[in-house]
Amino acid sequence: MVEETGSGAAAAEPEAPGHPRRWWILAALCAALLLVVVDNTVLSVALPPIAAEFRAGTAVLQAVVDAYVVVFAGLLVAAGAACDRYGRRRTAAAGLALFAAASAAAALAPSAGWLVAGRALMGVGAALVMPSTLAVLVQVFPSAERPRAFAVWTAVAAVAMAAGPVLGGFLVAAWSWSGVFWINVPLALGALAAVLALVPESSDPDAGPVDAPSALLATLGMGGAVLAVLLLGEPDPRWPGVGAGAAAGLLGLAGFAARQRRTRRPLVDFSLYRDRRFAGASAAAALLTLGTGSALFVLTQYLQFVLGFDALQAGAALAPLAAGTVAGSAAGGRAPGRIGARWSIAAGFLAVACGFAVLAVLAPGGGYPPVAAGLAVLGLGTGFSGPAVTATVLAAVPPHRAGMGSALNDTHQQLGIAVGVAVLGGLLTAAYRAGLPAGVPAGAEASPAAAFAHAAARSDAALAEAAGAAFTAAQSTTMLTAAGCAAAGALTAVLALRPRR
Repeated sequence: MVEETGSGAAAAEPEAPGHPRRWWILAALCAALLLVVVDNTVLSVALPPIAAEFRAGTAVLQAVVDAYVVVFAGLLVAAGAACDRYGRRRTAAAGLALFAAASAAAALAPSAGWLVAGRALMGVGAALVMPSTLAVLVQVFPSAERPRAFAVWTAVAAVAMAAGPVLGGFLVAAWSWSGVFWINVPLALGALAAVLALVPESSDPDAGPVDAPSALLATLGMGGAVLAVLLLGEPDPRWPGVGAGAAAGLLGLAGFAARQRRTRRPLVDFSLYRDRRFAGASAAAALLTLGTGSALFVLTQYLQFVLGFDALQAGAALAPLAAGTVAGSAAGGRAPGRIGARWSIAAGFLAVACGFAVLAVLAPGGGYPPVAAGLAVLGLGTGFSGPAVTATVLAAVPPHRAGMGSALNDTHQQLGIAVGVAVLGGLLTAAYRAGLPAGVPAGAEASPAAAFAHAAARSDAALAEAAGAAFTAAQSTTMLTAAGCAAAGALTAVLALRPRR
């Protein structure tokens, strides 16, 4: 096992050249990352057949989707501590094995409740895998090469996010809704074999046992907070669920913070937030994901409802985002060494803002090319800034606490995505309803899906045209807000990461 010494000893010794198989290790970790990220979006096109199979309503479908996200986000901090204590390779392997088993259980689900439980277990496996990937990269790559490694990591995550709907549409068409779960089993087992064969073990020799009460409080707090904002983002929020989630979030996070001040071995080193690099890059990343978190949610509706794409076509239409991210990551991996992390982050975030500005001027009859252009610019900016953000955040974390640092980095972004979906989703719905003309039939004003379904059932071309115009105007408002979030992130990076005098 590779054991690290404390940060003081590490500072007194020259940096190691890196693991000889580090690029193969990166490939194995990216295979694991691909699984975790793609499951955030692959289920979207499988929801209609799941609803038909189990006669499930909107609340049940929301539970199927949210079970993964809530558990995933809630367990990240505890999973980061487990990485440092029990070993990053061991934790990632356990997560992949659990992910494979939970996917098989979900595919065989005899009821909607079983499916929700399977998705929750998949979230546990994903939480164990995610911080392990970045923590291992910190150990096997020297600091000069880490931005390039993080660029590959960022590109893989973006490709997985964009490819999810395409893969889901293909699997549902070729198999059934269970195909989106069965495909995980061989892929997770393959990634598990690669991790066991290639990834060296590493841990924090000074880490004590994971504090179970702190882990439970962090999970309760994060899970409750994410659940509350996800429910709040629905067109018609279930207020008892929002209140329960918010209460659990406040109590859990308050209890967690109080316990961290008293315990000898806290799960989270809050002194990191006094480091301008860590706090500034984390805040900038959270602001960016406030906007980007809802981009796919909004655009897939525009492609399907306004441009008339089916689910598979809409998923394929997101390919420019993945292509732009790959291209941006190729340049972003070298940018910190040339222009510095501060300007790499700012330039990438401003490019993201420009991409959102392009998407804000879409018209009902504008066709697909403007969408592709906006997505490509959005991807370029995300890919260019991603390596610098990750490298800056993790450079402020002692190497022996890489698991904790990776978990916090993931947590900041998951919170940004969740809040962005809630806030911008609510803004989209409010602007859409405000843009509808008077006299819209009862029930058709609830959402674009309801309006277009109503228009199709009654061959009401006027209603379809009015709904398309209202949704496009609402989308413009949402995209301009997202552009403002990205620009605020760029300003945060410029101010927080300026050199000390």
